[in-house]
Amino acid sequence: MGLITLLFFAFMIVGMPVAFAIGISGFVFFLNDPVMPISIAVQKIATMSQSFPLLAVPFFVFAGHLMNESGITDRLFKFSYVAVGWMAGGLAQVAIVLSTVMGGVSGSAVADAAMEARILGPTMIAKGYGKGFSAAAIAVGSLITATIPPSIGLILYGYVGNVSIGRLFIAGIIPGLLMMIGLMTTTYLVAKRRGYVVANTERPTFKALASAVWGAKWALFFPVALVLTIRGGVFTPSEVGAFAVVYAFLVGFLAHKELDFEKTKRAFAHAISDIGLIMIIILMSGMVGFAIIYLQVPQGISSWMLAGIESPAMIVLVILVFLLIAGCFIESTVLVLLLTPIFVPIITQVGIDPVHFGILMMSIVTLGGMTPPVGVAMYAVCSLMNVKIEEYTIEALPFVATIIALILAMLFMPGLVLWLPNLAFG
Repeated sequence: MGLITLLFFAFMIVGMPVAFAIGISGFVFFLNDPVMPISIAVQKIATMSQSFPLLAVPFFVFAGHLMNESGITDRLFKFSYVAVGWMAGGLAQVAIVLSTVMGGVSGSAVADAAMEARILGPTMIAKGYGKGFSAAAIAVGSLITATIPPSIGLILYGYVGNVSIGRLFIAGIIPGLLMMIGLMTTTYLVAKRRGYVVANTERPTFKALASAVWGAKWALFFPVALVLTIRGGVFTPSEVGAFAVVYAFLVGFLAHKELDFEKTKRAFAHAISDIGLIMIIILMSGMVGFAIIYLQVPQGISSWMLAGIESPAMIVLVILVFLLIAGCFIESTVLVLLLTPIFVPIITQVGIDPVHFGILMMSIVTLGGMTPPVGVAMYAVCSLMNVKIEEYTIEALPFVATIIALILAMLFMPGLVLWLPNLAFG
């Protein structure tokens, strides 16, 4: 396993695409193992593609692009603007609320951050908000998308770790809302001190707020329908992905009447690109996942990393620190696929609920995408808004500190994560 790790990081350093770095490293393991035939490597790649739960990923990705082409994003922006635009740091508050409601549409933090950087970024800078502050609010705010259902990361974690995706979806609701409140509070304090202008000078009337909610009703109803259908046993998580695609078509063609052939074709093109990128990483990780189990890496890691630690919470804390550091260098999807088979057996053995750990893990590895040196969401936002990484990093510190404090609270108060899924599923 040490050879696989060494080769993976070597390929990453020279700039090789992640999927090929994982794939070549996995093949090298099979070529050097005297017992395992190389044919097993090919079988493991094929096996990863023969998964019914994994169908949720392409369905939700396609549904997200269809909803964006259906005018849902504009309606959600108007709702967020009316609801919180009057607060201090109004446009930054809008970005955070938009990430929360967009979490039920896109399922991808990077996609959400890039979209908001295009829509809100130029306006925030033009209104006098600091460039670094604007980029930080958008990038770190997109972290909420990693927990609000339907999160692509939670689907992958549930699939690889053999954890209930339905419970993960419901468990992510309260943490996502807590992140929204925490980031909005941080934004308020910073904006108040700096005197940033509000986006909407008047507090919304009940009529204006009701009108905004009604305009975005189909988008706001979707995550609710998703959770209710899973909890009611109407759909499995994979089937609800197919339902999401049908829902997006119905909203686009019949409700909003903005989806046409050209927009559908564009949604297909974007979805195919995203799905191809995600799936090739998943397929290549099949070999490495098998090697992890074959070499008994979880047992070795647990005896080395956790020696002398008896408290289950402290064991998870050590793992989270490791994941935070790893997340600063490696994309979250890769970490979930490679490290979930290692850490889930460890935390299960010490009595930690894998649903609880899954929310913590997804939050911490996705946070790595918002931090230097190789945060994907950070680079996407900074490049679109022409912001220096140094300026972004300084301004992101209060937001990152807020998220870390919240993750620690969820670690030591598991009821924040588990209360809702326990209530729903028992």
